[in-house]
Formats: sequence, C-alpha cells, structure tokens
Amino acid sequence: MTRIAYVNGRYLPHRRAAVHVEDRGYQFADGVYEVIAVDHGRLVDAGPHLERLARSLNELSIARPMTDAALRHVLGEVVRRNRVRRGILYLQITRGVAPRSHAFPDGAKPALVVTARSLPPADPAAAEKGCAVITVPDIRWKRCDIKTVSLLPNVLAKQQAKDAGAFEALQVDADGFVTEGSAANAWIITEAGVLVTRPADHAILDGVTRRSVMALAARAGIAVEERPFTVAEAKGASEAFLTGTTAMVMPVVRIDGTPVGGGKPGPFSLRLLADYTEWAAGGAGTP
Repeated sequence: MTRIAYVNGRYLPHRRAAVHVEDRGYQFADGVYEVIAVDHGRLVDAGPHLERLARSLNELSIARPMTDAALRHVLGEVVRRNRVRRGILYLQITRGVAPRSHAFPDGAKPALVVTARSLPPADPAAAEKGCAVITVPDIRWKRCDIKTVSLLPNVLAKQQAKDAGAFEALQVDADGFVTEGSAANAWIITEAGVLVTRPADHAILDGVTRRSVMALAARAGIAVEERPFTVAEAKGASEAFLTGTTAMVMPVVRIDGTPVGGGKPGPFSLRLLADYTEWAAGGAGTP
C-alpha cells in the first residue's frame, strides 16, 4: 500500500511529498512538531499534544495554519489513509517559505506536514529486560520546553548512546543534574518508593507521556516528587525508567555501566508500564 502524506492542503503519495527549498524549517529549524502515538487506530492523548503544539507555536510567534477542528480532521484522515492501527503520527509546522533572512518574514504562510506509519507491536521482552543508558553533557539551548525541530544536540546524544551500545543518553546540566534523555523524560524511584522526575521547567520538554504517567501514579497511590536529581542519585536509586511517545515506560537497568536496582526492572516501573499500556489501548485522549 502506498503511504500518504499531507503537505499544505494536499494528500500526496509519500514519495512525492516535498516542501520548498526556502522553507524556514529547512533553513533555520524555524518550526515545531509533535509525535502522537496511534493505538487501535486512535490517536493517544491527542488533546494534550495539540495543547502543547499551540503553546510551542505561541512561544515562537508562528501562526496556526488552521483551526483545531480542521487540524484534528487532517490528523485523523492521515491515520485512516495510511491504515495505521498501531504506530505514530508526525506533524510539523514551520513559519513557511520566504527568501532567506534571519528576521521573521512579513506575510509568510505557515507550512504543515503530516505523516503516519505503522510500527510492530511492542516487544514485552524489551521492558522485562530493561535498557542501558549513558550520560552526556547537556549542550542544548535554554528553551527545551518548546518542541522545536532543532534537534541536532539530541541527535548527537542519541548517536553517542548507539555507539556505546546503549538505548538512550541521559543529558546532564552544568550543575550535575539529569535533565532528560535525547528523546524521553527521565525518572527514578527512591528506596522509600517515591517517584522522582525533574520539574517541567525550561530545561526539559513536558512530555505528554510524562503527564499521563504522573496521573497514573497518583491513581495507584504512588507518591510523586518533581525535583532535580543527580547522576549519582540515579545510579543509587531503587528503580529508574524513561517515558516517551515511542518508549512508553522503559525500565533502565544500567547507567554508565552501573547496575540500577540490582540490574533488572523493578515492580513500580513494570506496574506503570502495564497501567500506561492499558491507558493507551483504551483510547486515552482520543479526539
């Protein structure tokens, strides 16, 4: 089946989908994006994703290309035309096309691209085994709360993790505190059973999965504390895990080669993964 992409008002075969060479997303990374999980053909937590998208656009003074109702229709149509039952939807909005100049152009029309693709079912063995991560210096800009397409530092961190045989790279700020992974939020669980994650300040992206896991933890009676934590605290934690649209809830069992929690996923992580999987399959946040 031919994949279908949406580009500025047109549904096109994926191989023919293209944007102008002077699109500011291509030349300046002047744009924002969202990745939304699809489960049973439904968008997971679409509402929070679109709320965050609107915030990102507002922070960069990029106009919305259409109303929320129209955008929801396009997203659903791209999922339907690609027959995605389980997978991801990607949407990107840039400031648009204009002659190359750093300042905002007058009259540029925002550009919208939407794609979707299927993914294989999650492998239960991956979570049961857990993953290894490394730590790297956080070299990103100071507005990581905006979900921009400017991801080169994240790409470099992820490649370092891959080269080291690890699943993810935890980024560490100048004060020695973990900010987040290259593509996921970071969590630890203390010996007292308290769930700890960094506050949603300018140093991290307030992940939609992060918010859902916090809500699920509260429902399960698990105490949650939003505060910075060091690499040493993470290595000495009872458990650690990552959250993200594609990672969902991924237990971390080694940090820089040091075993965490005996080197195997712990009960809190596995429970939150089970709760989140059920949450997503139930159509959480479906438009």
